[in-house]
Amino acid sequence: MYGDAQRSLLISRSAQQIALIAIGSWFSITIPFLPVPFTLQTLFVLLSGAVLKRYAFIPVGLYILLGMLGLPLFHHGLAGPGVLLGPTGGYIFGFLGAAVIVGIAYERTSAIWRGAGMACGALMILAAGTIWLAVSSPGLTLPGAFMIGFVPFLAGDALKATAAYIIAGRLQ
Repeated sequence: MYGDAQRSLLISRSAQQIALIAIGSWFSITIPFLPVPFTLQTLFVLLSGAVLKRYAFIPVGLYILLGMLGLPLFHHGLAGPGVLLGPTGGYIFGFLGAAVIVGIAYERTSAIWRGAGMACGALMILAAGTIWLAVSSPGLTLPGAFMIGFVPFLAGDALKATAAYIIAGRLQ
């Protein structure tokens, strides 16, 4: 990477974001009646979109790949393809879409676009997770999945999106 400062910066920021998302996964709280734990991953996924803009899919995609290959990067130190096929897999794959949405929004300088990008990114994660929760859980309907996989997380994700927006503003 000698002589290419932009590429070196992209690689180092990608590594930083992978580490932050992994650290966020260790801060998880499981509530007995919910199949999905509360984590700080969402905060760092949204922040990666703000920091890396259109390239935010790189650290998020690598995070998913590394976790799938066996590194204990997912919530509670879990790893492997079984996690992605379980009830939390949709949320994890939703990280990719969220990072892209936020990254595209952060290529604009308007605070409205950036705020809307954060909100849409958080909703993307919840929507993908809820749909996969309904698909992967036998006997669980989409309205039921909405009640246990979307509604309980809405306030927390709004708070994390707000925090990511504020932190990103300080980093700019």
